[in-house]
Amino acid sequence: MTRLVVGPFNRVEGDLEVTLDIAGGVVKAAYVNSPMYRGFEQILVGKDPLDALVFAPRICGICSVSQSTAAARALAQAMNIEMPENGELAANLVLATENLADHLSHFYLFFMPDFARDAYAGRDWHAAARTRFAALKGSATGDALPARAGFLNIMGYLAGKWPHTLAIQPGGSSRSVEEAERIRIFAMLIEFRGFLERRLFGDRLEAIAALDSEAALRAWMDGHAPDASDFRRFLAIADDLQLERLGRAADRFLSFGAYPLAGKPLFQRGVWDGRLSPLDPAQITEDETFAWMGGTGKPLHPSEGITQPNADKAAAYTWCKAPRLGGKTMETGALARQAVDGHPLIRDLVATSGGNVRNRVIARLLEIARVVPAMEQWCRDLKPGQPFCRQGAVPEEGAGMGLAESARGSLGHWLTVSRGRIANYQIVSPTTWNFSPRDAAGTEGPLEQALAGTPVGEGEQVPLAVQHVVRSFDPCMVCTVH
Repeated sequence: MTRLVVGPFNRVEGDLEVTLDIAGGVVKAAYVNSPMYRGFEQILVGKDPLDALVFAPRICGICSVSQSTAAARALAQAMNIEMPENGELAANLVLATENLADHLSHFYLFFMPDFARDAYAGRDWHAAARTRFAALKGSATGDALPARAGFLNIMGYLAGKWPHTLAIQPGGSSRSVEEAERIRIFAMLIEFRGFLERRLFGDRLEAIAALDSEAALRAWMDGHAPDASDFRRFLAIADDLQLERLGRAADRFLSFGAYPLAGKPLFQRGVWDGRLSPLDPAQITEDETFAWMGGTGKPLHPSEGITQPNADKAAAYTWCKAPRLGGKTMETGALARQAVDGHPLIRDLVATSGGNVRNRVIARLLEIARVVPAMEQWCRDLKPGQPFCRQGAVPEEGAGMGLAESARGSLGHWLTVSRGRIANYQIVSPTTWNFSPRDAAGTEGPLEQALAGTPVGEGEQVPLAVQHVVRSFDPCMVCTVH
């Protein structure tokens, strides 16, 4: 048995280190370390509750709207206030813009450049992959970045700025939209659709969203040349490298439900482990056994959570706590969202090969194809001149829970107010779920499970297969620890 420490990782948001125990050319055990402590949960204690809208988004510069959304929902529950329809539509548009921009960045800037590496020279697809996806130099960068920038202009109209907008409030959106602005936003969506249909998919978004099985996906591949689109290029590479055999965890998937409107989310909430189960947030706990955290020594619900750093704790190996639902690990992200929501293609892929590198990427791209048409409809439904926000007061004593879906998965904020001030604030981010350490029972977190069995080549110091698995989760390490 040999031990290899891999990290820091490039093209990963934040700091990450993974310790691998290797024998017989494969990973036998993995220990995932989030080495940078942030402290936002402590920063918020004692503040005015509405200050969470200012501080929480600054947890991250690429997931800031997600943090705003969860904070606003926690405050809304504490304040017993609901958004008007325009507020929900605007908030959904802002969050979806950030989430899809993150999906696009992940595919073009974080994930696909790995296939341009010299290690894959000699593969039939390598020369084309290098030309298209090489980091910063590939032609895809020149296509994707302007498309992403144009798409993010939607933030200017709806959120004022990005990141760290203050537009999302407990009662809706502080930024009302005029008719001329609504038309401009719709034009931006149509322009973004054009890029997606020309370059990413080479087909109508509705055709991608309608794929209902692995057989249908194969038929679609057969009907399109390998260089017809970037999605088609990825599928060819995934087949050649058998990425469906890489990075499988426990196949338990969690979603808090995404983009609510009039009480019904676009993507439903729940748990999928071969069957759909309702979500009970009361069953969420955090275990700090192997985290550099002090506490009670037992798993706690986030509403009772303690953030107490203990850098000298014996046996600990990360700043990340271990979230569990009913005592079980959960994978979260686009694959989880689509599996929980019941999309037939993702359900079929998961039934055939589980959660893996290929399927996570497919789900992320499928989600783009599903959400853009929904955004177009939300834009049509905006009603200039009608209310976008309702006002309310924060109680002297109260509590709230804000659940949201960011690009990377399920995000929760738990707020306790006492004497008009924040008495406790706890945050569980998607990467906290996915990159959690072992718990008191010794059960590995999802990435630790997914890395077991990953091949490591002779002399590899930063194994490519390990990088594919890590990046397939699209980690955001700065959101992971607080």
